[in-house]
Amino acid sequence: MAIPSSTRTIVFHHLASASRKIPSFPNYKIQFHSTKSTNPPKFHYKSHNKKQFSLVNLLQRYGFPPSQFSSFLERNKFLLKSNLNDVEKSLFILSSFGLPKKSLVSLVSDCPGVLGLEFLKKWRVICLKVGDLGVSPLVVRNVLEISRRFQIEPDQCLESLRVLKGLGFSVCTASKVLDVLPELIMMKESEILWRIEFLVGKGIPRNEIERIIYLHPGFLQVGAEDRLKLLFEEFRELGFSENEVCKEIVKEPRILGMELGKFSRCVQLLRTLKCRIPVKEKIFSEGAFRAAFDVKLRVDCLCKHGLTGREAFKVLWKEPRLIVYNIGDIEKKIEFLVNRMNCEIGCLVEIPEYLGVNFDKQIVPRFKVIDHLKSKGALGLEVGLRDLIKPSRLRFYNLYVKPYPGCEKMFGRFIGDVEVQRQHLVGLRKLFKPQRYADSKEDVKNMKSFVESLV
Repeated sequence: MAIPSSTRTIVFHHLASASRKIPSFPNYKIQFHSTKSTNPPKFHYKSHNKKQFSLVNLLQRYGFPPSQFSSFLERNKFLLKSNLNDVEKSLFILSSFGLPKKSLVSLVSDCPGVLGLEFLKKWRVICLKVGDLGVSPLVVRNVLEISRRFQIEPDQCLESLRVLKGLGFSVCTASKVLDVLPELIMMKESEILWRIEFLVGKGIPRNEIERIIYLHPGFLQVGAEDRLKLLFEEFRELGFSENEVCKEIVKEPRILGMELGKFSRCVQLLRTLKCRIPVKEKIFSEGAFRAAFDVKLRVDCLCKHGLTGREAFKVLWKEPRLIVYNIGDIEKKIEFLVNRMNCEIGCLVEIPEYLGVNFDKQIVPRFKVIDHLKSKGALGLEVGLRDLIKPSRLRFYNLYVKPYPGCEKMFGRFIGDVEVQRQHLVGLRKLFKPQRYADSKEDVKNMKSFVESLV
């Protein structure tokens, strides 16, 4: 059927007007998609989320806290590309080693490479043998991390355990050494033997070697040969005989871990010390060597809480009583100073007397009084640490306690805090009374006549 010419003209004009209304896009390409096709990126995104969700559930099942999921997966994106079944098998093998959940999480977080399935299959065979040796799960955790980080084969690690047992060490000692020093598995047997023979050659009894290593496993650390030689040379130059040094090492094995030159500074401080004779006698009661080591321990304590080495030596020189004080008491005073009194640790350099006074009888009562007065707004001036410690008990009482009756109870009575002991035992006073005699008739007559003469 033919379309009339008039109709064709109307259709043509209609299409032409429609084309003028459609905007033109010269760089835009029209693409036609089938209704049956899917969007691959969107499908991949859903698959990725599903795998991540499954991995999070798996980690949570083995003790990972939810707060660490995001950061852990961000650092270890390879897990999202790994086979989920292999990861699950790896975590199962790790848990079969007897590791507590906290240790397992710590191991995987610190060294994610331990999740390698082939690596763990080798270790599963080795750990069956290690279990017979009685090694603790914590040792297994440390050895696994070292083995994976440095690509050490499990057979070599087992050989290190055999070396320790071959040297006569007990299971407890071998476990303690590998717990503190897991890098020992990288050492050769000859290197371990050299350290032991070095101590024996200096005069330390062989039966004391295991005890020394148990208390101070760091003695076996890598690269200690030259340091040990120089350390004993330093002791000799300071005037200490090898026999004296060895006796002290048996008593305190931590001496072997001293830094070079530090012991000399401790000895120098003791030689220039100025203090009362009773304090000095107490410091040197166990000998000069032990006194120098006590100085070293107190210096380490002060440095641990924020002082520099120079400042720590200065505090000890100004307040020598610290050398004979218990380290636990010193730490308690420092914690009270920083946490309760809100003072900086550096103020001890200017006021070291704070560490020398009694904590329960002087520091705490005085602080309670000052803190109470501050809360009431009764203090016009700022009271610092110097004003708290320096005044005598009488002066502090007159300044801050006597004018405020409410403070006497928290400060304690100024006189009579301690019950005064009797000079003599109860009942002994009867021996000091004069002996009484019965009055005779003549004595009574004489007294009456005497009294009558007075009237």
